[in-house]
Amino acid sequence: MRLKHFSLGIGSQIFKAFSDEARVRILFLLLQNKEMCISDLEQVLDFTQTKTSRHLTYLKNAGIVSFRKADRWIFYYIKDEVYDIVSRLLKFISKDITLQKDLEMYQVLYSNRELAINKIESRKWRA
Repeated sequence: MRLKHFSLGIGSQIFKAFSDEARVRILFLLLQNKEMCISDLEQVLDFTQTKTSRHLTYLKNAGIVSFRKADRWIFYYIKDEVYDIVSRLLKFISKDITLQKDLEMYQVLYSNRELAINKIESRKWRA
C-alpha cells in the first residue's frame, strides 16, 4: 500500500525523522538493504544497543519503519506506505561520504557472514 494522500501530519513525522543524523543513517541502510536486524545496525553504525533501539523506536512510532520476527531475530524495514517519499529524500543525499562508508561496512559484514556460512557448509560435507 502506497501513501495516497501526503498530509501535514505525515510530512512532519517524516521530516522530524530526517532531522537526526543517526536516523538518516539507519533509514539509508534499511533502504539499501531492504531489511536489517538491530545487531547489524549496531555494528555498522558503531552505536550502542540503547541508541540503536531508541532511534528505531522513534522511527516505528513515526510510522516509517516496521518489523518482522524470525525466530529470535527482529528485522526492521521501511513501510510500504512511506517508501517512495523516504527513498526520494534519501536519493538527494545518497552520495554523502558517511552514508557510503556505512554501506561499504555492511557489505563487508555481509560478505564475511556469507564466507563463514560457506565454510560451515563445506565442513559438513567433509565430516
